[in-house]
Amino acid sequence: MSLPILERSNSRATAARPRTLRPVVAPELRISDNPAAAVLRAATGGPVSRDNAAKATGLSIATVNRQVSALLAAGLLRERPDLTTPGAVGRPRVPFEVDHDSFLTLGIHIGAVSTKIVAADLRGRIIGGLAIATPQTGQDFATTTIARSAKAFLRRWHRRRALWAGVAIGGRVDAVGGTVDHPALGWQAAHLGAVLAEVLELPISVAPHVEAMAASELLLPVPQPDRAPERGAGLFFYVRETAGVAVTLDGRVHTPSSGPGSIAHLPTGSDVTCSCGRRGCLEATVGDRALVARAVGKGIIPAHNGTAGSTITDLYNAAAEGSGPAHDLLVERATILGNAVALVSDMLNPDRVILGGQAFTGYRPGVAHVAKAFRSASALPPTDIRISGFGGKVQEFAAVVASLSSLYADPLAAVRRLAASE
Repeated sequence: MSLPILERSNSRATAARPRTLRPVVAPELRISDNPAAAVLRAATGGPVSRDNAAKATGLSIATVNRQVSALLAAGLLRERPDLTTPGAVGRPRVPFEVDHDSFLTLGIHIGAVSTKIVAADLRGRIIGGLAIATPQTGQDFATTTIARSAKAFLRRWHRRRALWAGVAIGGRVDAVGGTVDHPALGWQAAHLGAVLAEVLELPISVAPHVEAMAASELLLPVPQPDRAPERGAGLFFYVRETAGVAVTLDGRVHTPSSGPGSIAHLPTGSDVTCSCGRRGCLEATVGDRALVARAVGKGIIPAHNGTAGSTITDLYNAAAEGSGPAHDLLVERATILGNAVALVSDMLNPDRVILGGQAFTGYRPGVAHVAKAFRSASALPPTDIRISGFGGKVQEFAAVVASLSSLYADPLAAVRRLAASE
């Protein structure tokens, strides 16, 4: 089988070619059983022999050899003859690895307040990034501004070829068309995917951000040695400015046909008034801006003037510097979070629960209070519950997995799609 070989640099001739409309491609938030995908995944952790790749994937040596040859021809893998065992005979003993120097994917996480733009290599490791304020002045201006910022960032990486772009964003996402409804930003049917594909000149995938965070736990190397198993049922619980959950089943993120569910209005018993008119809704109680507003109202932190105003960092800093009221407010949030996680977990009874977002990771002393409240509120036997290994970068890695998911699901088909769009 002859496959298009990925060029490893952007030439002037390439830049001069007429622009072609790049497609919006629905992300594949799952562990693929495609043989080429399995071999590529086996190499994301570093150089691997064909024998070890066969053991890791469960594929036969013959199948591994065929997939390695095809992935080498496509340019996604490279051989490492310098690591060949001395005295070994035969090509199959030459280790191979993902080519992590020649290519990149572009990830964009669009939050209610800030947008993160990152570049990642084909192993899923972030190699650079920046943050901009999410434009609040209308969806057309916002999507165009984000696209142009991403394009300017991409120009820094002239030694690598960009293969794909991925977006992780809250709200309701039509992954097939790349349109987004985002109430917090006031977006309705925003053509985010089409705008980014046009400006970036790359295939693009748009994913709901909490589902993408759950997928990152399945597909990307997590920096913690005792990571949870990939199979079984998992619950990913996210809170920062917004709150959301995603469910994984046997290596696949469950994506309801009508979009992800919502826990924004889960009752907490607090007296905080939500924009919906009710009191005690989860997001209005524990979201960063809501918590900052309460802290300012109670005089715990000053009401800063200027464009930024008071932030959650001011509250964290006050607690770290010994402010009892700041600490108490953060512990109150941690307790509410632990109760909410227990409620949702008991309804679903997953094999593991993963907590992501700065509401969990921003104030480390609060983690113990989350765990305490969870144990007290849950009526089920002890559950494997942990903080995401991606810590404060969970949003960026959600964008990374959106940008890599098509390559990880069927790398050879993705290469053909790239060639067809050029």
